Amino acid sequence: MLSVRAVCKTYAGSHRRLVLTNINLALAAGEYIAIMGESGIGKSTLLNLIAGLDQPDAGSITLAGHDLARMPDDARTRLRRSHLGFVFQAFHVLPYLSVFQNVALPLRLLGVDMREVAVRVQRMLDAVGLGERSASMPRELSGGELQRVAIARALVHSPRLVLADEPTGNLDPDSAAQVLALLRERVKGSGAAGILVTHSRAAALTADRVLTLGPQGLRETTLPESA
Repeated sequence: MLSVRAVCKTYAGSHRRLVLTNINLALAAGEYIAIMGESGIGKSTLLNLIAGLDQPDAGSITLAGHDLARMPDDARTRLRRSHLGFVFQAFHVLPYLSVFQNVALPLRLLGVDMREVAVRVQRMLDAVGLGERSASMPRELSGGELQRVAIARALVHSPRLVLADEPTGNLDPDSAAQVLALLRERVKGSGAAGILVTHSRAAALTADRVLTLGPQGLRETTLPESA
């Protein structure tokens, strides 16, 4: 599903800064992993590279058989729309659209027929426990409900890979636990691959395996079940 090989990324500026060095990662369909690491180490940068939003200075990233570095910008955009789902800490739910309209966005961008959109959106909202809130506006929802909307939107178009960047950072512990369980259930149940970036040990423990990002790259990490 995903192959990251010897990826390096440097940001230029007043002081040239090496952000990622020799990053290697292989991810199979159905696998759900967590990536941990200190703030500023490059976790979000790595997700941006995997999504084709940025380009590495060295190495290669192949997603579902497509070499991102060899694709023009418009082709990468189409690949993101069809193959990727995103869940963010800040939800990024559009405040002027209803719950239904927010979740329908990926399908509308793909040109799916509106009758099919209605069926798929309602099915996904039912799956995340928001079947009765389709007409609600984001301002009427709690933080946990907003994140469930974000998960529904990320999965409604059946992506091959789901990227979640600190998805519980703005939630209370109870809501976070519910969202993490739902995210894992929906990603695994759909047969997609998933990458969860998190500072939270509790969040990381919901993944199949945990990797830690450091100055020397990614390494496998074993977390104890209890602190």
